[in-house]
Amino acid sequence: MSQQAPTGGQGNTGRAPGNAHRSGDGGGLAGGGTVFAAVLLSLSGVLAVLQGITAIAKDDVYTRVGNYVFEFDLTAWGWIHLILGIVVVLTAVGLFMGSNWARAAGICLAGLSVIANFMWLPYQPWWALTILAIDVFVIWALCTSWTHTAE
Repeated sequence: MSQQAPTGGQGNTGRAPGNAHRSGDGGGLAGGGTVFAAVLLSLSGVLAVLQGITAIAKDDVYTRVGNYVFEFDLTAWGWIHLILGIVVVLTAVGLFMGSNWARAAGICLAGLSVIANFMWLPYQPWWALTILAIDVFVIWALCTSWTHTAE
């Protein structure tokens, strides 16, 4: 059995289904999934900066935790969150510009933020869980909107 070309036309006039061009490939402005991730990443970064400033400025804002495995001074936690938050916001700016380095850095930084907020759970559980959820969505959005083009 042989397969015949369609008659009366030019045959293949466009891209094959499933091979359509998707935004977010690192060229030009960011696509839909990348913009979603950039907005969430910037939100996560701003919240981390606020979290860090609060922990640095007043140690009495957060409750004291008894014996906890990841026991740091609240000022140390504040600096960790502040620095991580600033780097996350800068990475979000790179994502808005459609940069591939920012996509890879965003995935790594969101992972670091997940770890930091997991260890922050005893101090502010609801706040930490909220940022954990945002970071998981960031990782998901960055991984699913990343396309590799062979053009």
